[in-house]
Amino acid sequence: MEQNNQGKIVRVDKTGATLSERAVVREFPLRLTVNGRELATLIASPHQLNYLVAGFFRLQGMVATLDDILSLGICSDFGAARVQLRQDIPLDLRPVLTSGCGTGITFDFPMEAVETTPSAAGAPTFSAESIFSLMRELQRHAEGYRRHGGMHSAAVGDGQKMLLYAEDIGRHNTLDRIAGEALFKGVDLSGKLLVTSGRVSTEMVAKAARLGIAAIASRTSPTDMAVRLSEQAGICLIGYVRAETMEIFSHAGRLRLPDAGPRLAGVTGVILAGGESRRMGSDKSLLPIDGARFIDHIYRRLNTLFDEVIIVTNSPDLYADIPCRKVPDLHRAQGSLAGIHSGLHHARHERIFVVACDMPFVSPAVIRHLCLANKTGDVVIPWGEQGFEPLHAVYGKGCLPAMERTLVRGDRRIVSFFDEVKVVQMPLEDFAELDPQGLSFRNINTPQEYFHLREKQIPGNTVEQTDTLGARLGQKG
Repeated sequence: MEQNNQGKIVRVDKTGATLSERAVVREFPLRLTVNGRELATLIASPHQLNYLVAGFFRLQGMVATLDDILSLGICSDFGAARVQLRQDIPLDLRPVLTSGCGTGITFDFPMEAVETTPSAAGAPTFSAESIFSLMRELQRHAEGYRRHGGMHSAAVGDGQKMLLYAEDIGRHNTLDRIAGEALFKGVDLSGKLLVTSGRVSTEMVAKAARLGIAAIASRTSPTDMAVRLSEQAGICLIGYVRAETMEIFSHAGRLRLPDAGPRLAGVTGVILAGGESRRMGSDKSLLPIDGARFIDHIYRRLNTLFDEVIIVTNSPDLYADIPCRKVPDLHRAQGSLAGIHSGLHHARHERIFVVACDMPFVSPAVIRHLCLANKTGDVVIPWGEQGFEPLHAVYGKGCLPAMERTLVRGDRRIVSFFDEVKVVQMPLEDFAELDPQGLSFRNINTPQEYFHLREKQIPGNTVEQTDTLGARLGQKG
């Protein structure tokens, strides 16, 4: 059965209004009759309903194995499911509406099982990369969302690969589907990792605990009660998984976190996010790639290298979710030089490393080499056949007077003040072993470059693994 229909729409943009079509997700009511008694109606997506029904009863504690289901019949035409269970259904059993999309349903069973879940003891640990990897796999499988934006998705993995995947209009239903499919296929979910596209609530944690799930990760937030229940159940709860950042709310010891090495002393990382983006036509810092914005990828790398990171922007609300200081230009509308000047002025350290927000392939190894080079100068800057790389360079506070004079006379070129300070050039060949393709210095300026980047992405690749991806981008714009 098709999961969506084509619907007529009127699309409105700055050029006017046009008639068009869009895939619209189907909302399918399924009446459950159990042991001859009509029990509830599930609101779901109309595919693989046997998994949904079996998983629903499993997570309500009514079914432990397939032998507990004596019969299961589904009539899609009439939206009805008849189930005969080995277990008797209590006469006073009441359905409870939950916060699930499409109205989730649970029953008022006691929650003692959550307190003694097998996942609370002897649970395996997962690497941070295994979390990111499974979330990327979830995104690649989430075709329903890309078509019409109305589906939730979830997946279970073992830390090495994805085992099961499900999508539905209801986030609770996705977990029910996984539980049911695992029941049919004999997949043991204890000690596994669950990733989901939706908010994590207490119902989701309770269901995961029944399955023995060891860790739950979401692209969005958990509720406060979900955090408390995860602590109680021994589940590692992770939220806001975006590209290469995440926030751990409970049992962080379940994760093997990477050692980023010592941070660079005496240097502030500065991201310039105030460009006009005339050639791109939209704010380049907000362009999505590999599950996050350009600026998210850059911030994550700089945050592992520097104890202070600053974003220079005149629109700080755009980056409210990035936990660092945002500062404005002190000289408005004077380009990147004004951004470097502001970052250097506001930095608490004597030197800054500057990077533009349209350079998503920044390499921590290259940045370390540049900042730790045994060079003494006001500016330490990479240099190659195409000239200087002023938006991937190190500047000292001794540059401020010369920058100020340059800006006051209205000169916007970054190199204009170089004659007044000591500039140390580092040939790009010095970085060849760390970055053979020169990707660290590659920026994305035009829609063509950006779409080419998106088209050339290959499954499993990330902006962290840039050799193949970046090499296909062609010459630097």
